Amino acid sequence: MRISSIMNKGLLLTLFGMLIPSATLAQEITFHKDIEPILQRSCQNCHRPAGVAPMPLVEYDQVAPYAGLIEYKTGLRDRAGAMPPWYVEKDVGIQHFKSDPSLSETEIAAISTWARSGTPKGDVADAPDRLVFDDSIKWSLGEPDLIVDTEDFFMAGGRPDWWGELPRISTGLTEDRYVKSVEIVEVNDVGVGADTSDTVGGLYIFHHMIWRTEVLDEAGRVVEGEAVNWPVHEVGRNGDIFDPDAGPLLKAGSAFFTDSVHMHSNGRDTTGHLQIGFTFHPDDYEPKYKTGISIMGNGVDISVEGNGKDQELHAYQVLTENTKVITFEPHLHAPGDRMCLEAIWGYAVETLSCVGYDHNWVRGYPFADNYTPLLPKGTILHITGYFDNTTENANVPDARNWQGSGNRSVTNMFIDLGSRVNMTDEQFMEEMEKRRTVLNLGPNDHVIGCPLCLAPLVWPIEESAGGND
Repeated sequence: MRISSIMNKGLLLTLFGMLIPSATLAQEITFHKDIEPILQRSCQNCHRPAGVAPMPLVEYDQVAPYAGLIEYKTGLRDRAGAMPPWYVEKDVGIQHFKSDPSLSETEIAAISTWARSGTPKGDVADAPDRLVFDDSIKWSLGEPDLIVDTEDFFMAGGRPDWWGELPRISTGLTEDRYVKSVEIVEVNDVGVGADTSDTVGGLYIFHHMIWRTEVLDEAGRVVEGEAVNWPVHEVGRNGDIFDPDAGPLLKAGSAFFTDSVHMHSNGRDTTGHLQIGFTFHPDDYEPKYKTGISIMGNGVDISVEGNGKDQELHAYQVLTENTKVITFEPHLHAPGDRMCLEAIWGYAVETLSCVGYDHNWVRGYPFADNYTPLLPKGTILHITGYFDNTTENANVPDARNWQGSGNRSVTNMFIDLGSRVNMTDEQFMEEMEKRRTVLNLGPNDHVIGCPLCLAPLVWPIEESAGGND
């Protein structure tokens, strides 16, 4: 009996010891000290009074009731519905992006522990200084130098999707200017904080728009060969900052034009239009490279079967010029689950990036400077789209339906709409040398997306063809 009693006491002590780390961890994680800084960095820009999100997440009393939902949404990580809406998969490809709001595994675990341990408030003395938002500012990239307004469009609350063109609008620009960034915002009569939907799409009527600027002569006719294609506008999409050495040119006399805009109902009668904001480089700026919008994909033989998961589509493109990839931007439709970008060079096959996809909140993913893929001419780019056309996908209205290529949300697209920069051989060598220097690369390092970056380190190039044998 005594031996049994000692064994039981030892077992209790062991179990108690196992529980201590978990209890201690729960006590250490509080709202003010641990959770509030995460919300400030990655959530409150939208989840605040006058923000586009359905509820503010600023005060403790506003956050605590949603702790379980926050745990669930952040735990989705890189799939549709995840918060914050940034779907880069962290276990493959390049991991350095501009304006990345995503959470670390440690932060996701902290939120989960906090939610499951009674949402302790903690000491207000541990709270970070409250963020102050200027709600009069709607431009995330700064006040534009030029704003172009499209004409108003009325979308009835019960109307089906509409696809077509908007009237051409002059930019009013009287001199050529190189563009540093472009951002598009929708202005409508829904009203800030309106209780319309739990998705960002419920606040807007423009789903996406493919557009360009054209130069008009004095008679208002289009001048051939002067069109410039700009990044696609998509609901919830971030603005575009172009490569600092490759600002595109907006010419005097340019006019906005689109024959490919997709409108959708948000459930109520809504009138809205788009504002296009251009920010310019200084007058004396001269670009080093030429930037361009790449439209890579398969719009011909798309076939997504009903009630099918993990369906794949593939598309390939051979690069005819040395290329720096600035942005990866998947565009699918409702069944879209994820897309991967792969580079094939010689015998090497390397995944550059894989990202989840949410048709309610489409994102572009700009690679950070010094991590943009540098791909030699002859590289084959390969995109793979993955589709979930089942009832498990909340974006699919009827999983029984087959989907082919088309413009509506109930049909499908399969495109990478990212931007790229083309380079001469000399510029390409210069960029790789800069990459080696900035990242302090050695012969045993590995650089994702730059298959030739280390070549001079392992196989030196002779400075001249002459010399003794």
